[in-house]
Amino acid sequence: MTIQQKPKVIIVIFGATGDLAKRKLFPSIYRLYKSGKISEDFAVVGLARRPWTNDVFRDNVENSIHDALSTDENIGTFSSHFYYHPFDVTETSSYQDLKVLLEELDGKYQTDGNRVFYLAMAPEYFGSIAQNLESYGLKESAGWSRLVIEKPFGHDLASAKELNNEIRAAFDEEQIYRIDHYLGKEMVQNIEVIRFANAIFEHLWNNQYISNVQITSSESLGVEERARYYDHSGATRDMVQNHMLQMVALLAMEPPIKLTTDEIRSEKVKVLRALRTIENEKVDKYFVRGQYDSGSINEKPVERYRDEAEELIDSNTETYVAGKVLIDNYRWSGVPFYIRTGKRMAEKSTKIVVEFKDIPMNLYFKTNREKHPNLLIIHIQPNEGVTLVLNAKKSGGSLAEPIQLAYNNYGYDGINTPEAYEKLLYDCILGDATNFTHWDEVAYSWAYIDSILKTWETTQADFPNYKSGSMGPEAADKLLEKDGFHWWPITEIEK
Repeated sequence: MTIQQKPKVIIVIFGATGDLAKRKLFPSIYRLYKSGKISEDFAVVGLARRPWTNDVFRDNVENSIHDALSTDENIGTFSSHFYYHPFDVTETSSYQDLKVLLEELDGKYQTDGNRVFYLAMAPEYFGSIAQNLESYGLKESAGWSRLVIEKPFGHDLASAKELNNEIRAAFDEEQIYRIDHYLGKEMVQNIEVIRFANAIFEHLWNNQYISNVQITSSESLGVEERARYYDHSGATRDMVQNHMLQMVALLAMEPPIKLTTDEIRSEKVKVLRALRTIENEKVDKYFVRGQYDSGSINEKPVERYRDEAEELIDSNTETYVAGKVLIDNYRWSGVPFYIRTGKRMAEKSTKIVVEFKDIPMNLYFKTNREKHPNLLIIHIQPNEGVTLVLNAKKSGGSLAEPIQLAYNNYGYDGINTPEAYEKLLYDCILGDATNFTHWDEVAYSWAYIDSILKTWETTQADFPNYKSGSMGPEAADKLLEKDGFHWWPITEIEK
């Protein structure tokens, strides 16, 4: 029987009055507490500019948990572990006072000097905070210290290198946890298990048997209150450089020799190194960008991107990206990995479709047009599970038609997939960096994306070019059609 570890720790959250802390971090810490994954020997210190007291902070923590988890239970004992410290990241005295507070809490909760510093704030402060934590001795304690960094990690490869150098001057790579919440999702982590624990798939997982792989991550929401941030980022930086390429790496990696952090990361890096660089003049051949126009979602009219905020009126920022990614190695040569992601699309869905090659002569279909390839569909969100699409003869028929063998992660009472942040926060406390991105992964991802972004930044796009509530621009469909493929729908395959 596995004995569950209950680590002792102080979690220090920079930006504790922000949206991320409220919506994700506080509820995740509460779930860890309720499930017994952290013991009573913990404390959380919230840092921000607002002149709050401990009581005000604790009220906000309780309200965020009640809102997120729809619970009315008394959580006063839990919230008593939360402390607020007004903080200016540029002020020397703030770090000195924080050091005194952490030492007091170490003694009160017997946390053995174990500390997680979570930077849930603007990335321009990451480097200076890391260096100040080092300079004022906050990471030097009897226990371990770990630094958790939210995306974006840089704006391009050059800025990512600069930021990494600043952080690495204060923290070792083993202490740095670059969070990508997609890597905390149950079915993303399940990609490795599906591949490497099933001979039926792994022996077919190559260019001899797979014709193409499609990864879709669509959102029905627009930019909402994030207009200023999003217009400096766009879909490529916001989704492709991190989430989408991470899924490509997990799907394409070689089997690791051991299930250790270093071995799994090593195989992912090999994939990212093998991505075929897209030369400037070929960007439009392999990638499509889009920006949403007005339209309707769930029968409600929505406005175009350029009308969402005053500063967006002439924006050249993409809200949609589709691309053909090629991996130049022995296993995947010639197999396109198609990716697409965007806002204001028909519905919210993240799904992977692996399309297998057809057999040379399929006598059970009248015409090639009626053929249906075998598909492996990995449903990541909102539903979680796996569907295998096979061909079979139904009762009374004489020809084949597609049928589905499906497993749904919510199919049994009592199964409830934890939030990605809960899983990743617990991994960080345990010191398991497997589902966090190493600097090499970040660097190779930026190296691949940079040439695409530089080309787009020097040319004016014909925006808007897809209606809200659609699945993106027509050019994205043609991207596959010229290879003889089509996008599989994000809704379930018709039975």
